[in-house]
Amino acid sequence: MRAAYDLIDEPLSVETPPPHALRVSSARLERLEAEAVYILRELAVFERRALLFSGGKDSAVLLHLAMLAFAPQKPPFALLHIDTGHNFEEVLDFRDRRAEETGLKLIVRTVEDSIRRGSVRVAGPAASRNAAQAVTLLEAQQEFGFDALIGGARRDEEKARAKERVFSHRDAFGAWRPRAQRPELWGLYNRHVAAGEHMRVFPLSNWTEADVWAYIAREAIELPSLYYAHKRDVARRDGLLFPITPLTPADEGEAVERLNVRFRTVGDVTCTCPVESSAAHAEDVLLETLTASVSERGATRMDDRANAAAMERRKIEGYF
Repeated sequence: MRAAYDLIDEPLSVETPPPHALRVSSARLERLEAEAVYILRELAVFERRALLFSGGKDSAVLLHLAMLAFAPQKPPFALLHIDTGHNFEEVLDFRDRRAEETGLKLIVRTVEDSIRRGSVRVAGPAASRNAAQAVTLLEAQQEFGFDALIGGARRDEEKARAKERVFSHRDAFGAWRPRAQRPELWGLYNRHVAAGEHMRVFPLSNWTEADVWAYIAREAIELPSLYYAHKRDVARRDGLLFPITPLTPADEGEAVERLNVRFRTVGDVTCTCPVESSAAHAEDVLLETLTASVSERGATRMDDRANAAAMERRKIEGYF
């Protein structure tokens, strides 16, 4: 599929005409791919590494890149998923299948276990557990002694993530200190960590949502079906389409509509909303992404809209 793209290194944008958008930026994708592979290979200095794999689109792309980086051998790390207990079943099925297909060890730690231990408290059985993942992640990091956790976060997702380094230093409490991050000049990374500390490493930092979808289309990367248009019962709340599920039923008297929707991001069922869409293929999603006026988190995550500083606060406390 690579030959279908023109060798033009430019970011995709709203101004890019649709036919050109599907051919543009082969050189850009090649550069981003090479950068991600380089970053993944830089992890050799660490002794205990894990790739954060939720089954979402960014982690699916990251896993694809990891397999490419270390071929013909398997990547030298396990997959780690912090399960809120409120994940979409389609995503969990995809997660398990990809782990089996790649032959990588899958480690799952759950927020439910943290609740039973008393290290996490939630407001109720249907309350969002998104932020609570930070505690469970730190418990897993300490349990296995991971000194590097590889994530699929991108700088274009949210304001706090725009401040992130590629190699993001975390202290012994798993906390992110924006003013304590190391400079990354000329593509050189300070990978030193003291005892008890670790790095969060983000090989997709310079990718945009459009880049991710262009790469998914080019590489034919499989994703959970939720990312493509399907019929779903939803209710309109605060300008978002709230999914109606057994865990998140409609409020009394609330109007429920059955619409053609897709998810731009998949996370905790209680706070992740779809958008109306007819996009059935990666190329269709790419074209929709180029005309979107709101970031994927702003358009679909209820908890991020509650407070402009929500993500930064959670990151300081140890969130991805």
